[in-house]
Amino acid sequence: MTNPVKNDVQPTQKRSIYKTVGIVLLFIAVILSVFIHGLTRPQILSDAELKAKGTFLFDNPRSFKSFSLIDANNKPFLPENLQGKWSLVFFGFTFCPDVCPTTLALLNRFYQGQQEAGMTEDLQIILVSVDPGRDTPEKLFDYVKYFNPKFLGVTGEFLDLHRFATQLNIPFSKVPGGGENYTVEHGGNIAIINPNGHYIGFFRAPLELGKLNIGYESIRATRD
Repeated sequence: MTNPVKNDVQPTQKRSIYKTVGIVLLFIAVILSVFIHGLTRPQILSDAELKAKGTFLFDNPRSFKSFSLIDANNKPFLPENLQGKWSLVFFGFTFCPDVCPTTLALLNRFYQGQQEAGMTEDLQIILVSVDPGRDTPEKLFDYVKYFNPKFLGVTGEFLDLHRFATQLNIPFSKVPGGGENYTVEHGGNIAIINPNGHYIGFFRAPLELGKLNIGYESIRATRD
């Protein structure tokens, strides 16, 4: 009669096994943490890579000369309103037939994505009117809020708007003819202003959501 083979594991062997399993699990946890961090970390692009995706940055931030405009709540809009937040500034008008609503709809999708990521406390989207003759603060308020309740509208006197637009390299001009149904030609770029209130670059039209996301997230992670 043969003796049964003992399969009992000695306590020291058990401790060794537990230790090995613990080390393996810790290693897996570290790898997963690094992987997840890599997925959530903003993609940092060089200036050349940003430019290839339609984001242009200046070598040096540009300060604003004094300006005085009016927001859609009939309150003064001054240089200090561009401080403390990232500001994306687009120029358009409420009677714009295509470019403006398309761009604002895109900016709404962009803003919602940033909102889901918890990144909108220091972000503001601003539409500056190039048609002060028709775009009253009240009309501008209804227009921008249609696209997103957080969007801001800004208007003012024609010369004040023109000076502000010139500082942001945005041309605009009224198209002759058309009577009361005239239109306004204007640039489609989106100006980028950092929390210090400095103009640092722009997103070049035509705009794409994916490129806008990558450009903005890279900029805010590396520039202020």
